[in-house]
Amino acid sequence: MTKNILDLQLELREQRRPYALATVVEILGSSSAKPAAKALINISGKVIAGWVGGGCAQSMVSETALKCLETGEPGMIEIDLNDEVFGAGMPCGGSMRVYVEPILPKPLLWLMGHGRIVESLCEFANQLGFEVIINDPQATAENFPAASRIISDDSRYQQLQPQSGDFVVIATHHKGDYDSLTRVLESEALYIALVSSRKRAKLVLERLEREGFPKYSLAKVHAPAGLDLGAKLPEEIALSIASEMILVRRGGHGNLLSKSLSTTDYKQPIKITSTVT
Repeated sequence: MTKNILDLQLELREQRRPYALATVVEILGSSSAKPAAKALINISGKVIAGWVGGGCAQSMVSETALKCLETGEPGMIEIDLNDEVFGAGMPCGGSMRVYVEPILPKPLLWLMGHGRIVESLCEFANQLGFEVIINDPQATAENFPAASRIISDDSRYQQLQPQSGDFVVIATHHKGDYDSLTRVLESEALYIALVSSRKRAKLVLERLEREGFPKYSLAKVHAPAGLDLGAKLPEEIALSIASEMILVRRGGHGNLLSKSLSTTDYKQPIKITSTVT
């Protein structure tokens, strides 16, 4: 059974499908499930492999799994196998604790282009937990060792197929801005950014508007890309874009953390004076 669970976990990872892993960590008294028993629960709350108990116990674990998948945080559930009202409703004479861990695919970043900004952004994104796909005719594995996939035979960006929740950064040096933006604006990507000057971004967006893209759709494009860090170097520009991606992913506001510190929270050090006699 464990081998089947492991095989299915690998399959789900390859398919980038989220699931929850439930593990029985403690049994007190009598229970049909044993410690270390495991089950996989999909995003619909269905147990697709393994077993951690029948009846209402399974229902309670599945309910917890759905909450964990929604929040992205693990949880522990304690099930009273005696309590027919608030527990599992199975008079087994014991209780059990189940640890539920959500397994979510890494957020996917599509990087269009090459050069030091893109190379640095690929490195940053990999360290921040993103899976990175590079799409550019000049991209090589030597320049992008952190990328999970490199596409170098897609001049019209037909392989650019972001799904819901994906991130897309376009840094094609103006050569592929229009073609790549045309494709990505038809997707459900969470984050769309264009690395360009303000003037160039304005020209590209105006062209897309003339060709029928609504303003609310064009408003999703972060152009120029990144937060205003005063960046000058390619690495600094990449950092500003990575920071904006984290802000979008985590729902931040971008304000200085020091501004949230109340003046009453800061106490001046006590000045001690001494008199020498």
